Amino acid sequence: MKKLLGTSVLLLGMAVSGQAKEDSVQFSKISLEILNNGKGYTELKDLTKNIGHRLSGSAAYEKSVQWAAQKLREAGADKVWLQEVMLPVWERGKESLHIQTSNGKWKSLKMLSLGNSEGTGGKDVSGEIIMVKSLEEYEQLPAEKVKGKIVFFNHAFNQGYVQTFLGYRDAGVYRRTAASLTARKGGKFAIIRSLSSAFDDVPHTGAMKYDDGVAKVPAVAIGNTTADELEALLKNQKIAAKLNSNCGMKGEKLSHSVIGEITGKKDKNVIVVGGHLDSWDVGEGAHDDGAGIVQSIEVLRTFKKLGIKNNHTIRVVCFANEENGLKGGLQYGKTVKESGEKHLFAIESDAGGFSPRGISLEMDDARRNQIISWGHLFLPYGVYNFEGRYSGADIYPLRDMGVPTAELVPDPQRYFDIHHTEEDTFEKVNRRELLLGAAVMTQLIYMIDKNW
Repeated sequence: MKKLLGTSVLLLGMAVSGQAKEDSVQFSKISLEILNNGKGYTELKDLTKNIGHRLSGSAAYEKSVQWAAQKLREAGADKVWLQEVMLPVWERGKESLHIQTSNGKWKSLKMLSLGNSEGTGGKDVSGEIIMVKSLEEYEQLPAEKVKGKIVFFNHAFNQGYVQTFLGYRDAGVYRRTAASLTARKGGKFAIIRSLSSAFDDVPHTGAMKYDDGVAKVPAVAIGNTTADELEALLKNQKIAAKLNSNCGMKGEKLSHSVIGEITGKKDKNVIVVGGHLDSWDVGEGAHDDGAGIVQSIEVLRTFKKLGIKNNHTIRVVCFANEENGLKGGLQYGKTVKESGEKHLFAIESDAGGFSPRGISLEMDDARRNQIISWGHLFLPYGVYNFEGRYSGADIYPLRDMGVPTAELVPDPQRYFDIHHTEEDTFEKVNRRELLLGAAVMTQLIYMIDKNW
């Protein structure tokens, strides 16, 4: 009996070792194909330079829909289709912000209206600035001290976090709530310090929201350098601000997410890999999220190029309207729920095209531990961090239906220097880093497809 048991353990160990070797060889084939022959970098250049930024509802976004459908066909998708989505349409228009110091002169400041903010209707709105550095400090202000004023929320991005997304989460509440907080106490409009890890004067936009039953006053962002200068001025004198902006919501529009897939050889259960096709209306949307789009298409192309016979259907979803509404992700989840289509797994890339460092896993412990057990396969590609328990915003509806979800975790140190700014351009993306992220996503999808 001991001999039989010993032989069984030995055979099992040999089988596991052989399997690990086979997987390691396949990982290498995937990496070599993508790093040598990957199309993602040139496709990202095409998307960003020939179409540019792609705000939902814009003509440029509609061009990107056709672009994505064509790239999925070229990658070898068995089926490509457009999924209808009703999108909110927000337009920026012309805008300006000036401050007036004690000498009476007006000075122009670099600024961006926050996404979904209402503007001033093209009229000047002015008043004295008051500054707070925290929500707690603002809550202590009586309404009579805010009424008729402009509130400057000067909350700095916390540089102490190694994981910069924690700093972004900490500061994000100011972008989302500044306008409604200001309106509740009778303020005229809100200025926020940008959610930026950089020490520069580049303003960052991003979505805000209005609370029900509260006046829709404007909200704008300024860069870190301007914020510091404004703080210094406010210590010594009263400062007036004047805003003129034409931004606002323009109803809804029928548009599309773009979907392509290669059918499973074993069954039609779905594995989703995706990113969001839209971007803000500044910069080129290269890291956010052109990178995720081309990486996802690269997964499909590599399966086809290497002749990997996928057991389950591998589906690329280029989601619409992540930036200012999440309508693409919500519509996709609604369609899945209504159809009863079974999804095994979903991963999104929406944290930039920098070097991959990890995979965040939002799923039960059994699935999570299984993926972590593959860590030795990913380590040669620089991926070691499996600690996260979150996933991309577009696939939250799938998560809420019990589907295991994940997100690619690139190196986060530079992302919030350029996030939602004019600086998010193709030139900021490194070819090897971008393609290595695509390789890691393909490797993970290969393992999921093979083992689930």
